[in-house]
Amino acid sequence: MNNGLVNQDQLQNLLAQVDPAVKTYIDGLKFQIERLADIGYALSAEQNLPKLLNTIIEEGMRITNSDGGTLYLSTEDSRLRFEIMKTRSLGTDMGGISATPVPDFIYPVKLYDQEGKPNTHNVSAYVGLTGETLNIPDAYENEEFDFSGTKGFDKAHGYRSQSFLCMAMKNHENDIIGVLQLINAQDADSHQIIPFSAEKQKLIESLASQAAVAITNVRLIQDLENLLESFIQLIADAIDEKSPYTGGHCSRVPVISMMLAEKVHNVNWGPLESVTFTEADMHELRIAAWLHDVGKITTPEYVVDKATKLETIYDRIKEVEIRFEVLKRDVEIEYLQRKIDLQSQDEVLLAELESWKKVELEKLNDDLGFIQVANIGGEFMAPEKQERVKQIAARTIVIDGNSSPLLTEEMVFNLNIPRGTLSNDEREIINNHIVVTIDMLEKLPFPKKLRRVPEFAGGHHEKMDGTGYPRGLKGDQMSIQARIMAIADVFEALTATDRPYKKGKSLSEALKIMGFMKKDHHLDPELFDVFLREGVFLEYAQQYMGKEYIDEVDIEPLLAIQPKG
Repeated sequence: MNNGLVNQDQLQNLLAQVDPAVKTYIDGLKFQIERLADIGYALSAEQNLPKLLNTIIEEGMRITNSDGGTLYLSTEDSRLRFEIMKTRSLGTDMGGISATPVPDFIYPVKLYDQEGKPNTHNVSAYVGLTGETLNIPDAYENEEFDFSGTKGFDKAHGYRSQSFLCMAMKNHENDIIGVLQLINAQDADSHQIIPFSAEKQKLIESLASQAAVAITNVRLIQDLENLLESFIQLIADAIDEKSPYTGGHCSRVPVISMMLAEKVHNVNWGPLESVTFTEADMHELRIAAWLHDVGKITTPEYVVDKATKLETIYDRIKEVEIRFEVLKRDVEIEYLQRKIDLQSQDEVLLAELESWKKVELEKLNDDLGFIQVANIGGEFMAPEKQERVKQIAARTIVIDGNSSPLLTEEMVFNLNIPRGTLSNDEREIINNHIVVTIDMLEKLPFPKKLRRVPEFAGGHHEKMDGTGYPRGLKGDQMSIQARIMAIADVFEALTATDRPYKKGKSLSEALKIMGFMKKDHHLDPELFDVFLREGVFLEYAQQYMGKEYIDEVDIEPLLAIQPKG
């Protein structure tokens, strides 16, 4: 002895004199305590709730060598919901990570009866209400609690539920978030059913305490993630309210992106065979896909919703139609004036006059029809059609005694937009949404596992050859997730039927256009091949496209296309 303390050698000598049975007990207790510390670390590291709950009950059964166990979680309506049920000797394993869910007919345990009185006759309900630990040596000899349901189960399954250890799981605020119940502790040697010992009870109470903290942490993380996703959906809804045409796009691009990513992850052929995505990777991609057009929240509605070339606050084609009516009126007036001036009943001259009027009106109707079609926009407006617009515009119209060209310069400019309905300036406004998207997302303090969201979301308009925007990135400078989103964005835009400025393409038409984009090295050719071979396009079409748009597609010519250069 030295100052009342035992040194290491003396401790070893004392332990050597201890009865072997006592030493075995001490070693076992020491192992359990060390194991409990390891369990605490494992519980704190697990972020998957079903796996976490399964670990809790498995470790509880292992520590106590019990045959069965049940884990309940508290609900907001004052019940205890069955999450996991296990009985080794019966081969029962339900809930948690098991392939067998807890059956619907096993109702949650009510903490209060219909009159609002505490349900203190049920073991788990009592613990869920009071937070007290119940250690019952033999349920069949207990008269304090109602074990009629347990006895009915035993009779039906040839089982005997004897010893019970039931305790509450409390969070940091001392709220009861669940109940852990273990059944039928067994002697390690004889395997006979025995009561739960006081030592094992203490260990399980420690486990329950650690479990409650771990469950609370996982739920907190899940709540924060749900809040983030709900906020993102709220932004998409805001865009939807601003423009229903982009709202549908915002919700469908994530669907296509995730479909393609899953196929890439599972593909066992080609250059992408080695590419895999973790659960966190997929979550990050989904968030980015939802946010990929968030910048459109700043884009003016008159540009986003511009259905025709002449549309501003309203479609000015109506104004053009009125101007043509004025020209038709002038033809009628000139016809009547010439008929009066003719002062003749010569049928030949009258017929020529009638023919002149007919030709003039038909020409005006034809010109108006041409302008109406040009106003709609399309894939391409040929130069000769643009020249015809100018010729029609040059006609003179007289309104209120004032002469002016039939169409204003601004009308001609818009009607001669070669593709779609947007002018270069308006398209620049649309394209700027991606710059705004990147700027907005880069300002957000994303957690580490979402740090690439701005890059994924901001890269879906880049092209493999570097001719995309806003940064002109080339293929090897873009993440595979951004390239996936580029394909999803194009395919959704081509097949969408809710756009104000174009009709939706059929499946074969959309893929043909994407084939040209593959040839021009705008889309990732390897990802596009997976999109085709693994049937992503068809899977999406069957869920989101009308039957009239789903036609036969021969993917072989599209697969044979090789990017130029």
